[in-house]
Amino acid sequence: MSELNFLIIDGYPKKSRQHFTETGVQHACEQYRSMLNAFLPDANNDVLFPSDDDSELPGGAGLASYQGVMWTGCNLTIFDDDPRVRRMIELAKKIYEVGVPSYGSCWALQIAAVAAGGEVKLNPKGREMGIARKISLNPEGRAHPFYQGKAPVFDAFISHYDEVTSLPAGATLLASNDFTHVQSLAVTHKKGTFWAVQYHPEYSLFDMARLIVAREKRLVNEGFFKDRQEMNYLVTRMEALHKEPDRKDLRWQLAIDDDVLDRKIRQTEFGNWLNNLVIPTANSPRG
Repeated sequence: MSELNFLIIDGYPKKSRQHFTETGVQHACEQYRSMLNAFLPDANNDVLFPSDDDSELPGGAGLASYQGVMWTGCNLTIFDDDPRVRRMIELAKKIYEVGVPSYGSCWALQIAAVAAGGEVKLNPKGREMGIARKISLNPEGRAHPFYQGKAPVFDAFISHYDEVTSLPAGATLLASNDFTHVQSLAVTHKKGTFWAVQYHPEYSLFDMARLIVAREKRLVNEGFFKDRQEMNYLVTRMEALHKEPDRKDLRWQLAIDDDVLDRKIRQTEFGNWLNNLVIPTANSPRG
């Protein structure tokens, strides 16, 4: 197999990345780098921060040098008139035109849809946070290579306000739950293919615990916690289970099982993306 080069697109603004550092949240690009290294330890990766004004976005020739593009989450709102958002949508359009396979979570699913002509709006149910329960594969999802080896119903880490409300042409809905109808998409547009999920396979339980700390004020204001003490009680138990994943008491109290705790199960989709879209086409010319 030839050398594989990946582009990791971390959309979080610099201020948000600094806040993550202050609250002990591993940066999104580092979570993705860790996930990539677990599957392909010899792969190369570059990181792009398109929300930064001094970021140099690669053109078509630059994008064509990558075998895969990985989009992280982001705390911007995709339907806002924001130059940072516009930059990322245009970048996604270029990637579709060049034909590099894309994968991503949360913000990435929304980017995948909007750049291909879909629509995203605020979820009227509010924020889906912590663990998305009972994500179910539809018949298309059960038959799709993105979910080969995955249980038909599973839980997953999640944190989002917005949701895809209109699918673009070339998109296939793969999974849903009661909170969010579009939990997973496969989009074919122009020369490109983008497989994306609304949830976060790249997170660990520790990552989610620290994200809760980073979102403390919002979560208290939105009624997820009565106060900081209540939040800290949950975070402490989540971090304890991360350290000792076989603890039956914490698994039962937190209602968390292997679909969330076991990295191999949690990241099945990412491995399937690599094995079905990236590796087989690594030596194939585009165009």
